[in-house]
Amino acid sequence: MSRVCQVTGKKMMVGNNVSHSKRRTKRRFLPNLFKKKFYLPEEDRWISLTVSAAGIRTINKKGLSVALKEAKEKGFVTNI
Repeated sequence: MSRVCQVTGKKMMVGNNVSHSKRRTKRRFLPNLFKKKFYLPEEDRWISLTVSAAGIRTINKKGLSVALKEAKEKGFVTNI
């Protein structure tokens, strides 16, 4: 499973841990991802998505079908 949100496209970012002495070491910032099932009433079926917390809020705000349509246009979702 790649760590990418299928609705918003959020993915891992890279940064630095900075100690008190200002020594820098690499670290990863991971998105807040969940495996979640959504009901798609147009097709009368359940779909499973890997979405971030922001992606869940987007689905709640716009609706599942609109959010999926926008994600397909941007290339985040391929096979749904």
